Amino acid sequence: MISYSGTLEKAGEMGEKSGWTFLIIPHRIAHKINPGIRKAFRVKGKLNNKPVNGIALLPIGKGDFMLPFNAALRKLTGKKAGDKINALLEADSSPRKLDKDLLLCLDDDLSARTYFKSLSPSHQYYFSNWITSAKTEITKAKRIATALNALSRKMDFGAMLRDARGER
Repeated sequence: MISYSGTLEKAGEMGEKSGWTFLIIPHRIAHKINPGIRKAFRVKGKLNNKPVNGIALLPIGKGDFMLPFNAALRKLTGKKAGDKINALLEADSSPRKLDKDLLLCLDDDLSARTYFKSLSPSHQYYFSNWITSAKTEITKAKRIATALNALSRKMDFGAMLRDARGER
């Protein structure tokens, strides 16, 4: 595992990343974690001694990466933009598991299943993770229904969310 300490930053106007909290992982560190990789990849390890896994490092140019620090990570670590964070990371090559209830429902909807299988594994995981992260069974059922509707209409994850918010 590779050790790194940095300060959490908050994005200003950065298009779809506006308002995100993140940790910059410089090229020299990212290269030690996963040599030669220039595209997004997942990591596992510890953030301030709290275990984490399946977190994506996103490329931001010149070999540097960003580790998005979503609300769950901020709550887990008790950290916010401007705070120092200690990271102990390694590449996470474990296979991702898709939500079993989503997969069962996709078996009943040929058009949704066909489109879902045409998506890249990372985009399939967006849908699955959103469904799995529901806190109640009612919310999970609603999310599965929303996802099936969107997939049968050949909508990607972002389009589904925009549609649900009434954005066109």
